[in-house]
Amino acid sequence: QVQLVESGGGLVQPGGSLRLSCAGSGLIMDYYAIGWFRQAPGKAREGVLCLSSSLSSSDGSTNYADSVKGRFTISRDNAKNTVYLQMNSLKPEDTAVYYCAASGERLCPPYEYDYWGQGTQVTVSS
Repeated sequence: QVQLVESGGGLVQPGGSLRLSCAGSGLIMDYYAIGWFRQAPGKAREGVLCLSSSLSSSDGSTNYADSVKGRFTISRDNAKNTVYLQMNSLKPEDTAVYYCAASGERLCPPYEYDYWGQGTQVTVSS
């Protein structure tokens, strides 16, 4: 059974940092494109960043959202079967539930994602 479990969310002041983790079980994360998404109250889900599988033709990341460029980065630790979302210079508008997802298409951005986590809340407020 495939599971993606996000963690690391919480309350942070504007300008602060958080690192979210997406731990996979039942799959090898590096075989998949991994995306981070977020959904704020009353808003549609928004793509944040996607990391291609190192087995794909492009072992790199793809930005979905211009609003996070230069502030958020995505990385993986294959030994821990985990993908991270490092979020710096956080703003109140970054407040949302953050989700990770895995796609067997391997290359970002995929047409669809096969597996989703349950989400972790990030609140940016003073």
